[in-house]
Formats: sequence, structure tokens, C-alpha cells
Amino acid sequence: MQISNKCYYALRALFELSLNASQSQPVKIGLIASKQRIPKRFLEVILSELRQGGFVQSRRGVEGGYILARRPEQITIGEVVRFVDRDLAPVACVSDSGQNSKCEFSCECPFYDFWLKAKQALDSVYDGTTMSDIVERWRSISAKDSFNYEI
Repeated sequence: MQISNKCYYALRALFELSLNASQSQPVKIGLIASKQRIPKRFLEVILSELRQGGFVQSRRGVEGGYILARRPEQITIGEVVRFVDRDLAPVACVSDSGQNSKCEFSCECPFYDFWLKAKQALDSVYDGTTMSDIVERWRSISAKDSFNYEI
């Protein structure tokens, strides 16, 4: 299963907002776009949808921008992917809406159990990972790569 570019951009926008969550200051859309290399026009659409989904809040005015609607540890990767891309399943027959899919094997497929296990593994990883986890990991990696100029 491959997530869409839109979903990847949504995750990166939420990541940037998560990096700044402790400051409680709105982050301007231009800053998010430049730091995360997301086309600004596309980001506007994505942030609007994320606002409707309850992931972000927008503030108007000179000091306006976007902030997370919830703390980073309360936002899982799985819920974002499901919100943007609708499903995490590798094939239609094990998707949440799989009852509507037409399979020529009618659940007598030799691969059904395999696909179901793959979906459950994806669900476990995606739902067990929060934006806070991603930020902490990134900060840990970035700290190792930074130079120390002490004499």
C-alpha cells in the first residue's frame, strides 16, 4: 500500500506543526510550505481539509497561521492516513469497506489470510505511532548529526 502525495504532504505539515506545538504560536503557511517543500497552493487545500477533520486550527490576522487542534501525542499516523486516503488495506478484500468489493474467489482466496495479516500489521504500526513519536525520533537523529563547537 502506498500513500498518496496528498497524504504525505498532510503528514509533513502536521509534523512541522508538531515541531512547534510547545510554542503555542500559529505557524504561517509559507513557513510550513518552505520547510517541508510543499507547494503552497496544495498546502492551503490540505490544511483546510485537516481543519475540517479536527487536526488543526487556523488563526486569522497578522499573527495568524495554523496550530494543532490536539497535542502531537494524541494524533496517530493511522488516523491521518485514514482521513486523507480513506484506507490502509493492501487489497480491497481486507479493507474496511471490503464487503463491497467483488472478489472472484469470494473469500476462498489462498492469500486472504496473508492480506489480512499485512493489513493488521500496517494498522498496528500506523495506529501505534503518533506525531510526537515522529518528532522525538527526528530530534534524536538531528541531535546526533549536529556539530559541537565547544573548545
